[in-house]
Amino acid sequence: MPRVTVTRRLNFNAAHRLHNPALSEQENRELFGLCNSPNWHGHNYRLDVSVAGEVDERTGYVIDLKVLRDLVETHLIDKMDHKNLNVDVDFLRAINPTAENIVVACWRVLEPAVKPAALTKLRLWETDNNYVEYEGE
Repeated sequence: MPRVTVTRRLNFNAAHRLHNPALSEQENRELFGLCNSPNWHGHNYRLDVSVAGEVDERTGYVIDLKVLRDLVETHLIDKMDHKNLNVDVDFLRAINPTAENIVVACWRVLEPAVKPAALTKLRLWETDNNYVEYEGE
Protein backbone atom coordinates (compact mmCIF):
# COMPACT_ATOMS: atom_id res chain seq x y z
CA MET A 1 0.00 0.00 0.00
CA PRO A 2 1.14 3.58 -0.58
CA ARG A 3 2.61 5.53 2.32
CA VAL A 4 0.93 8.91 2.76
CA THR A 5 1.40 11.85 5.14
CA VAL A 6 -1.69 13.60 6.53
CA THR A 7 -1.72 16.83 8.52
CA ARG A 8 -4.22 18.30 10.95
CA ARG A 9 -4.05 21.92 12.20
CA LEU A 10 -5.26 22.81 15.69
CA ASN A 11 -5.25 26.12 17.56
CA PHE A 12 -4.69 27.11 21.15
CA ASN A 13 -4.12 30.32 23.09
CA ALA A 14 -1.64 30.47 25.91
CA ALA A 15 0.53 32.76 27.99
CA HIS A 16 4.17 32.29 28.88
CA ARG A 17 7.30 34.00 30.06
CA LEU A 18 10.72 33.34 28.63
CA HIS A 19 13.03 33.16 31.61
CA ASN A 20 16.10 31.14 32.51
CA PRO A 21 16.43 30.83 36.30
CA ALA A 22 20.16 30.20 35.92
CA LEU A 23 20.58 33.77 34.69
CA SER A 24 20.22 37.05 36.54
CA GLU A 25 17.11 39.21 36.14
CA GLN A 26 19.21 41.64 34.09
CA GLU A 27 20.56 38.90 31.82
CA ASN A 28 17.04 37.56 31.29
CA ARG A 29 15.73 41.04 30.40
CA GLU A 30 18.60 41.58 27.95
CA LEU A 31 18.24 38.14 26.39
CA PHE A 32 14.46 37.83 26.14
CA GLY A 33 13.30 41.48 26.09
CA LEU A 34 9.52 41.91 26.24
CA CYS A 35 9.09 38.14 26.28
CA ASN A 36 10.58 38.17 29.80
CA SER A 37 7.77 40.27 31.24
CA PRO A 38 7.03 39.09 34.79
CA ASN A 39 3.34 39.62 33.96
CA TRP A 40 3.53 37.10 31.08
CA HIS A 41 2.49 37.58 27.46
CA GLY A 42 0.41 35.45 25.14
CA HIS A 43 0.12 33.98 21.68
CA ASN A 44 -2.54 32.52 19.44
CA TYR A 45 -0.65 29.35 18.55
CA ARG A 46 -1.32 27.02 15.62
CA LEU A 47 -0.04 23.45 15.68
CA ASP A 48 0.24 21.40 12.49
CA VAL A 49 0.48 17.69 13.25
CA SER A 50 1.69 15.41 10.43
CA VAL A 51 1.52 11.62 10.60
CA ALA A 52 2.44 9.07 7.96
CA GLY A 53 1.55 5.50 7.31
CA GLU A 54 0.16 3.06 4.84
CA VAL A 55 -3.29 3.73 3.48
CA ASP A 56 -5.67 1.26 5.09
CA GLU A 57 -7.31 -0.84 2.39
CA ARG A 58 -10.64 -0.96 4.18
CA THR A 59 -10.99 2.72 5.21
CA GLY A 60 -8.76 4.51 2.71
CA TYR A 61 -7.20 6.41 5.66
CA VAL A 62 -3.75 6.59 7.16
CA ILE A 63 -5.58 7.79 10.25
CA ASP A 64 -9.07 9.19 10.54
CA LEU A 65 -8.51 12.97 10.87
CA LYS A 66 -11.21 13.16 13.55
CA VAL A 67 -9.33 10.52 15.55
CA LEU A 68 -6.09 12.48 15.07
CA ARG A 69 -7.82 15.69 16.14
CA ASP A 70 -9.22 14.00 19.25
CA LEU A 71 -5.79 12.56 20.17
CA VAL A 72 -4.09 15.95 19.81
CA GLU A 73 -6.83 17.70 21.74
CA THR A 74 -6.70 15.17 24.59
CA HIS A 75 -2.90 14.98 24.89
CA LEU A 76 -1.95 18.58 24.09
CA ILE A 77 -4.57 21.21 23.32
CA ASP A 78 -6.82 20.62 26.33
CA LYS A 79 -3.73 20.88 28.56
CA MET A 80 -2.35 24.08 26.98
CA ASP A 81 -5.33 26.09 25.75
CA HIS A 82 -5.95 29.25 27.80
CA LYS A 83 -3.23 28.21 30.24
CA ASN A 84 0.03 29.65 31.50
CA LEU A 85 2.62 27.37 29.91
CA ASN A 86 5.16 28.05 32.67
CA VAL A 87 2.96 26.96 35.57
CA ASP A 88 -0.18 25.14 34.36
CA VAL A 89 1.17 22.55 31.92
CA ASP A 90 2.83 19.57 33.57
CA PHE A 91 5.00 18.56 30.61
CA LEU A 92 6.31 22.14 30.19
CA ARG A 93 6.78 23.12 33.82
CA ALA A 94 10.53 22.44 34.01
CA ILE A 95 11.52 24.12 30.74
CA ASN A 96 11.85 27.64 29.39
CA PRO A 97 8.80 27.68 27.06
CA THR A 98 10.38 28.94 23.86
CA ALA A 99 8.63 27.77 20.70
CA GLU A 100 11.53 25.36 20.17
CA ASN A 101 11.16 23.78 23.60
CA ILE A 102 7.35 23.64 23.34
CA VAL A 103 7.39 21.77 20.02
CA VAL A 104 9.90 19.19 21.30
CA ALA A 105 7.86 18.64 24.47
CA CYS A 106 4.68 18.25 22.40
CA TRP A 107 6.40 15.63 20.24
CA ARG A 108 7.39 13.60 23.29
CA VAL A 109 3.81 13.59 24.54
CA LEU A 110 2.11 12.94 21.20
CA GLU A 111 4.44 10.52 19.42
CA PRO A 112 3.40 7.37 21.33
CA ALA A 113 -0.30 8.29 21.11
CA VAL A 114 -0.59 8.25 17.31
CA LYS A 115 0.74 4.72 16.77
CA PRO A 116 0.51 2.73 14.56
CA ALA A 117 0.77 5.86 12.39
CA ALA A 118 4.15 7.56 12.64
CA LEU A 119 4.42 11.16 13.79
CA THR A 120 6.59 12.79 11.12
CA LYS A 121 6.48 16.52 11.81
CA LEU A 122 5.13 19.12 14.19
CA ARG A 123 5.00 22.74 13.07
CA LEU A 124 4.21 25.23 15.83
CA TRP A 125 3.20 28.70 14.70
CA GLU A 126 3.80 31.29 17.42
CA THR A 127 2.73 34.18 15.17
CA ASP A 128 1.63 34.53 11.56
CA ASN A 129 5.29 35.14 10.69
CA ASN A 130 7.14 32.73 13.01
CA TYR A 131 7.06 28.98 13.32
CA VAL A 132 9.32 26.14 14.40
CA GLU A 133 9.35 22.59 13.07
CA TYR A 134 10.41 19.36 14.67
CA GLU A 135 10.75 15.98 12.98
CA GLY A 136 11.85 13.88 15.93
CA GLU A 137 15.20 13.00 17.39
